[in-house]
Amino acid sequence: MLVTRTYPSFSALPTRYDPLFEAAAKESFCFSRGWFENFATTVLGANDQTRIYAVESSAAVPMALLPMAVTGKQGQRFRPRRLHGLANYYTPVFGPIVASEWQAHEAAQTLIEALVRDTQKWDLVDLHPLATENESFAALVEALRSAGFLVQTYFCFGNWHLKREGRSFEDYAVSLPSALKNTLRRKRKQLSSAANARVEIVTSVEKLPTAISAYEAVYAASWKIPENHPEFVRGLIRLAAEKGWLRLGVLYIDEVPAAAQIWIVANGTAAIYKLAYDDRFARYSVGSILTAELMKYAMDIDHVAQVDYLSGDDEYKRDWMQYRRERWGILAFNRRTANGLIGAAQHFGGRLLKDAAVAARRTLNR
Repeated sequence: MLVTRTYPSFSALPTRYDPLFEAAAKESFCFSRGWFENFATTVLGANDQTRIYAVESSAAVPMALLPMAVTGKQGQRFRPRRLHGLANYYTPVFGPIVASEWQAHEAAQTLIEALVRDTQKWDLVDLHPLATENESFAALVEALRSAGFLVQTYFCFGNWHLKREGRSFEDYAVSLPSALKNTLRRKRKQLSSAANARVEIVTSVEKLPTAISAYEAVYAASWKIPENHPEFVRGLIRLAAEKGWLRLGVLYIDEVPAAAQIWIVANGTAAIYKLAYDDRFARYSVGSILTAELMKYAMDIDHVAQVDYLSGDDEYKRDWMQYRRERWGILAFNRRTANGLIGAAQHFGGRLLKDAAVAARRTLNR
């Protein structure tokens, strides 16, 4: 027999769920409890709330989790009740956290049933970004349709990654495109003759204040727009350092931070999470040089099995990586609520618009 529960926060979630998070973190660091706690603390606003759907065996053994969130004020008559995964643009991959011995289909069915039985009647459910190669993707689509939702899947972003296959960095570097190899060779020579340059890779808590300051200085001087939630990034850096995952690389030129990157190395994967360079030093290709240094560290010191660029189809990523896969989302409209039908009609249009309008009026008149 299975028992489903709903928790309003991570502080309310019992520690008996920790082993479930720890096992899931072997797939990705963003399935760790620390990742979700940092996200909930630093990203969600005053009108937002966490809603965690959980499944246990009759012996109180955790079997599955689906960390969700509700953003904005709820309860207005014509405002849809929108439930979405505890994820956003900071999240490289999301999905249900399921015990290894439990099949994805049954887990998805049970979690979605818990969501439907919630005291809140959700008009719209949005889950993203999901790994399409994971069985849970198709299982969630099927479970939502079975529960009476109109479902559409949508593309989020490409994900470029590399398998090391036992190679050293020297072996790997031979396979790089000629243009990139030439750039690295020329710019390293140019940089060494023009300035005093050094690379520091911070992996522990002790040097974090200086490393975070250097990273933020580079980010502020780069082409990138300011962070919406800088405390999230700081919290992630601290979490990664405490877990032994952090590889925060900074390239200094005459002791001025010129490029910075946040890599997270866990369970055989080096994830390239954030990167930036100061535009003043662009002529030295400082970003490419720092990537090469961190790649060498990941391959020759960490001996990772793979390197993952996480999110985006930026042109430069295919120069460093070998393979591409995709992350998709699931958008589901509740056919059993008026706002769900109206939202579906607006989204899908066409014949559904007429059918949904009729059904919505009937629902409102009940």
